[in-house]
Amino acid sequence: MTYRILLAEDEEHLQDALKLNLEAEGYEVVAVSNGADAIRAFKEQRFNLAVLDIMMPEVDGLQVCEQIRLEDVEMPVLFLTAKDSTQDKIQGLKKGADDYITKPFNLEEFLLRVRVLLKHSVKGADKPDSPLVSYKFGNNEIDFITYKAICQSGEINLTKKEIKLLKLLISRKNEVVSREHILRTVWGYDVYPSTRTIDNFILAFRKHFEKDQRNPEYFHSVRGVGYKFTDTPE
Repeated sequence: MTYRILLAEDEEHLQDALKLNLEAEGYEVVAVSNGADAIRAFKEQRFNLAVLDIMMPEVDGLQVCEQIRLEDVEMPVLFLTAKDSTQDKIQGLKKGADDYITKPFNLEEFLLRVRVLLKHSVKGADKPDSPLVSYKFGNNEIDFITYKAICQSGEINLTKKEIKLLKLLISRKNEVVSREHILRTVWGYDVYPSTRTIDNFILAFRKHFEKDQRNPEYFHSVRGVGYKFTDTPE
């Protein structure tokens, strides 16, 4: 089996060095220089591991990781960064990263971390249960694997866009998510539908999941800012 690695690093010399050494280890590497290209590559191809620099032009590594996690909760993600604060590490891990290595780093250590992450991913090593595989709130339950939900009107089938938007809002529970962030993350960086499109999705969610659509408990619009999911009444 040949492992395929997505490498997103905007420093040309470092990207070339990492790609060369990863290929010398027998891995197949797709290297890109910015986050937007990383997202496109992830959507178009299959990978066993993503190695992401945090500070990249257009889209940073944190946003790339968030995009990956909306569609794939299993593929390991390794962050590369020049930052070394505890808060930066916590932020990266909260976005769904599996490991974190600070520049400058030892090449042998980097290759070892890659090897360990790939080994664990293949063995299906125990990971904390992801709250985004399925999620219950009130009398509702969403299955992010089958795209089905149990709601006020019974069992329904959800579209891929609905699943991605639900997963984003629930993963950011109790936080206001801006319209711009939703459009970039759910619809992509090349397509910008009207913000009214998001309103229509939120109205549909209220129809499915709220007892009283006019007084929502879960799906809230924050005027002039964005949207928020809460699983306790406000």
